[in-house]
Amino acid sequence: MGAYKYIRESLQNRYSERDQVFKQRAAQWREEPSVVRIERPTNLSRARELGYKAKQGVVVARVRIKKGLRKREKARGGRKPSKSGRFFAYDKSMQSIAEERAARKFLNCEVVNSYYAGEDGKFKFFETILVDRTNPATASDDFYRQVASRRGRSFRGLTSSGRKHRGI
Repeated sequence: MGAYKYIRESLQNRYSERDQVFKQRAAQWREEPSVVRIERPTNLSRARELGYKAKQGVVVARVRIKKGLRKREKARGGRKPSKSGRFFAYDKSMQSIAEERAARKFLNCEVVNSYYAGEDGKFKFFETILVDRTNPATASDDFYRQVASRRGRSFRGLTSSGRKHRGI
């Protein structure tokens, strides 16, 4: 077995046992801003599967998404009772929303992919892998050059979570 398989198994075991480290991590992440750049991925094996490389121009961001349904403003004026609902489900997945928020925060970067990082009672956390369009180190890599040339990938459903939404 390779090293990444051991990393994956140890993370899965610790998560299934509800290890204290995960609870502390979620509590710490809750206090941080909703989109924050991080030095390295929490789950290295998953990040490597999705295209992460530890090189200049590749950025990892943690995004916090509130769980639950979207709350709409209270309807004013004459409305049918059937149209006066206040809570509606998003059409997109939480993961694709997280990718879009990361893309809006880091304007010079393009979203490669994202993965689930953890959750608590109120929030879900996703880690998004982004590539800098202007960095010469990523321009020499074929994969990153193709990703960077497709502007607005996350908004058009071209990442893996967006494809699920598009029915592909």
